[in-house]
Amino acid sequence: MKVVDIADELFREITEDSNYSIASISYWVRANIGRLNSHINTFFEIKPATLEIVQSTDTKNDNVLVESEITIDEGAILKKMFMIYFYDRTIRTNIANASTDTIVQVTDQGSSVRKINKNEVIKSLSFLKKQEYTEMKELIRDYKANQVKPRQVVGDDTVKGVYKTEVYNYKVS
Repeated sequence: MKVVDIADELFREITEDSNYSIASISYWVRANIGRLNSHINTFFEIKPATLEIVQSTDTKNDNVLVESEITIDEGAILKKMFMIYFYDRTIRTNIANASTDTIVQVTDQGSSVRKINKNEVIKSLSFLKKQEYTEMKELIRDYKANQVKPRQVVGDDTVKGVYKTEVYNYKVS
């Protein structure tokens, strides 16, 4: 999967906000691959020629590197990271604009004016950011749980075990 593919998906998910472009989101994705690696203990990198996100792994220590592309699971975590950034930036913008009044409705003859409560908007955005953060943490937890593989299986599963079948009677006084 290429950087631009993830950026395009994110651009469409944020309902094509005019403050963002596919190029700016692509830059964010390239700049935050390291954070993704820190979160999920991987080593993804971006190939300079093709801008593909790949991970090089050594196959059983024989010095043969195999490149694997980023999967949907890692991409989903990266998208959640961007959504947290998106809401954080939107919250900061709303806090900076809190001094200006936003008028939603004006009626001429009935003489009514309706304004947006900036605090409620910021609370709603903060709730959405917190929800995205929680979902990201759950995705990371599930990703790590699915990546765990046993290193070694000890024992002989072909020999039936022998267990004591005696039952002890205890008196309770």
